[in-house]
Amino acid sequence: MRMRNKPWAMDFLSSNGDIVDVESRYAGRITEFFETGSPLHIEVGTGMGTFITELAKRNPDINYVGIELDKNVMIRVLEKVRESELKNVRLLLLDAKKINEYFNEDEVDRVYLNFSDPWPKNRHEKRRLTYRSFLEQYKSILKDDGELHFKTDNRGLFEYSLTSLNRFGMIFHEVILNLHEDEPEDNIRTEYEEKFSAKGNLIYRLKASF
Repeated sequence: MRMRNKPWAMDFLSSNGDIVDVESRYAGRITEFFETGSPLHIEVGTGMGTFITELAKRNPDINYVGIELDKNVMIRVLEKVRESELKNVRLLLLDAKKINEYFNEDEVDRVYLNFSDPWPKNRHEKRRLTYRSFLEQYKSILKDDGELHFKTDNRGLFEYSLTSLNRFGMIFHEVILNLHEDEPEDNIRTEYEEKFSAKGNLIYRLKASF
């Protein structure tokens, strides 16, 4: 998700260091970033923050980390966290390629991937967040019973992800081809999800573990 560049973005994010880590200050010690030691869930790619903030409201006993590379997008997420006065959400300005450098092994309970960039061209396969190199990182940071939850409206990316996860030896706990047909109570619609669903696109979801 790209937004108009805000020259003041980095200064603003840095001034909110109680919620946002822009310099990997808490790399290797994420638990110190929270007030309580609770189960840890991360979302790789936050969008505008609706998903992670709503999830945090519903589950105050879980700590959530939103990972985003775009500083301009991160501002919107930060504003939502502030407005809702959420104590169990922290944000990282971080490239997804480096998550296993930030989190320790067997530290994370769940990873969410919501409407990731499909990178449809074959030459960009390695950029897809369900490519093998990313799966290796998720496996490293997830606990033995940890799960990967993935949603998209892009059928090509969903089929690719099913194949990629299967080849990696992952166990599927849920595969839904039309999430909104009989929408589960645990589904939280993201901004992209509302937009694409309104256009008539099917929404796909899977849950898997290593």
